Amino acid sequence: MPKCSSCSKTIVPKENFVRFVCPSCGGVVIVRCRKCRELGRPYKCPKCGFEGP
Repeated sequence: MPKCSSCSKTIVPKENFVRFVCPSCGGVVIVRCRKCRELGRPYKCPKCGFEGP
């Protein structure tokens, strides 16, 4: 099961979330839960260190 890249919460099936590749390096899939997206919590790519809202 994927985990949110911002809060590390386990994403359960059918939960509203997004999944996208790192906009900087494209080498890591970033997963964000609905709450972190709405609150604009930051995330950090573990490969290249890119940080985004």
